[in-house]
Amino acid sequence: MQTPIMIRGFAVFKGFLDAAAQAALVEDLRTVARAAPMRAPVTRGGKRMSVRMTSAGRVGWVSDRRGYRYELLQPGGEAWPAIPDRILRLWRDVTGLARPPDCCLVNYYGEGARMGLHQDRDEGDFSWPVVSVSLGDDGLFRMGGPARGGKTESLWLNSGDVVVMQGDARLAFHGVDRIRFGASRLLPDGGRINVTLRVVSPD
Repeated sequence: MQTPIMIRGFAVFKGFLDAAAQAALVEDLRTVARAAPMRAPVTRGGKRMSVRMTSAGRVGWVSDRRGYRYELLQPGGEAWPAIPDRILRLWRDVTGLARPPDCCLVNYYGEGARMGLHQDRDEGDFSWPVVSVSLGDDGLFRMGGPARGGKTESLWLNSGDVVVMQGDARLAFHGVDRIRFGASRLLPDGGRINVTLRVVSPD
């Protein structure tokens, strides 16, 4: 496996997925979205997020006026679809772990969408890594430390890049400041898909 670029503890695998692998993952995610339609979530304060999202796996991540959390069922009461096999293989390839992720969160960034600095801390055990996959348009990924307001560094993530957050980076603040809408031809209507894989429950 290729050697990642290390930035503030974030392991960045540039060009990890070739064009064919990217296109295959997009088809898998279309199947997920048909079973669990994408929604525009709101924050606790009622502010609508600029991304649309859905999930696959044992649990899905949701955000509404009740807060951020994982749920066993979709908002409509249906079970979440299974995580596609290709995505599970990618998880095993970059982490070396036999234990699969519980949640595959899928975020779609349209023109003007962004994701503010945040920590992934709704999980039960922070010793497991978080894996992030970029598909489609370039995204300006900002990486900080464990405290809000500290120094940050930014890197453009391109389609096919994979980031692994573990160790010191597992609870680091991170976000996407903007995308280069139309930079990629992977998605016919443009935009960026980010796939995030997480272990939610340590058991």
